Amino acid sequence: MPRMSLIAALITLALALQGGAPFAADADTDEGFQIVVHPDVQGVQIPREALSLIFLKQAPRWSDGSAVVPVDQSLRSAVRRRFSKKVLEETIISVQSFWHKQMVSGVAPPPVKSSDQEVLSYVASTPGAIGYVSSEASVPSDVRAIIVID
Repeated sequence: MPRMSLIAALITLALALQGGAPFAADADTDEGFQIVVHPDVQGVQIPREALSLIFLKQAPRWSDGSAVVPVDQSLRSAVRRRFSKKVLEETIISVQSFWHKQMVSGVAPPPVKSSDQEVLSYVASTPGAIGYVSSEASVPSDVRAIIVID
């Protein structure tokens, strides 16, 4: 199966899954996160691997063919450090190095917002958007939270 077809299949499967073991912030830390999507994005769960591909811009489309639009938090953000470690399985420095190499090839990183509120506003107003906010953030009705599964 060609790589893009495999990725599309993975995203389709990811959002259709009803089982799996969800993970959330570790109970002993307040640096957890939650994944939020535009309300038109289908599904209630996403595998960590698919989420990683999305944030590295290696999965450009949702299962319905619409564009995936990831949004990051600030490099100084505790929630970004937690997200990078848990989902991308990399440090922020490693992720930045990845993006420097990608930019040479003409691939830009996801836009960066400086707060949970800015991410929530961006996701609410951008079809296909997906982002992450702290576990303490209140998710408004114009954005949906989805569960990450391993």
